Amino acid sequence: MHFALNQMTAPRMSLVAFLDLARDLGCIGVELRNDMDGIGRPIFDGLSAEQVGEMVRERGLRFLGLSQVYPFNSWDDMRAAEVASLIEIARRAGAETISLIPRNDGTGGAEGERQANLRVALKACYPMLVAADMVALVEPLGFGRSSLRSKQELVEMITALDMADRFLIVHDTFHHTLADGGPIFAAQTGIVHISAVVEPGLSVDQMEDEHRVLIDADDRLGNIDQIAALIAGGYTGAFSYECFSPETQSLDDPATALRQSFDFISAQLRAKAA
Repeated sequence: MHFALNQMTAPRMSLVAFLDLARDLGCIGVELRNDMDGIGRPIFDGLSAEQVGEMVRERGLRFLGLSQVYPFNSWDDMRAAEVASLIEIARRAGAETISLIPRNDGTGGAEGERQANLRVALKACYPMLVAADMVALVEPLGFGRSSLRSKQELVEMITALDMADRFLIVHDTFHHTLADGGPIFAAQTGIVHISAVVEPGLSVDQMEDEHRVLIDADDRLGNIDQIAALIAGGYTGAFSYECFSPETQSLDDPATALRQSFDFISAQLRAKAA
C-alpha cells in the first residue's frame, strides 16, 4: 500500500512539521489545502507555491493534490476564477491534481438539475485543465444533502463527455458508505481518502465529518474491505488519511497513532489475502 496524508488530519501542525511527519511515516506524498483560514492558516502558511513545491520534493514526497474549489458544480464567473486560481497555484507548486467539491447544502440535488449542473461545470473546467496539463479530482459526497452522491453518475458523465483524461474521481471510504456503497471504480479513481467511524450508537445517516477518526478494529465503515476491493480492481495509487475529528486533529503524538493505524491496516490486508 502507498499511504499519504491529507493536511486536514493534522491541521494545526506547521507545514514544515506536517511534511516531516509524512516523510517520517514513509508516506509517498501529501495533499495540501486552501480552506483552513478558519483556524488562521493561510494557504501554504504564507510561503510561495514554488517554495512549498521544493520543500515537498526535497523530502522525497509527491505533492499529490491541492484542495479545493467549493461548490464547483454551481458554475459562475466566481467559480471559474477560483478554479483558474487553484490550477495556477497547483501548477507553480508542482501539485499533480486539484480537488473539486460539490454543493453540500441540500440544494441542487434534484433529478435533472444535478446532472445539468455537473455537465456545465465539467465542460467549463476541461479547457482550463488541458491548457495547464492538470488533472482534477472530483469527490462525490455521500451525505443525503449532497448534490453529487453517486460515483457511478459521475463516471458516466465524465465518460459521456470524453473527458477521462482530465477528470478522475475520489473514492472516500466514509462517503462511499454514506452513499450506500455501490461499484468500485478502481480504474477511474485518482486518490482514495480513508478514515473510520467507531462510535457504535450512530446510524449511517447520523455520521458527519466530525466523527472521522483513525482506522482500528472498531471501524464501522468497512475500510479493509473497500481497500482490498480497490487493490483487487487494479488501483495502485495513494491511500490518503483524511480525518476531521477534533480528537484526531489534536493528538499529542500523531506520528505514533498514525503508524499504529497504518500497521493495523497492512496487517488486516495481509490476513485477508492469506
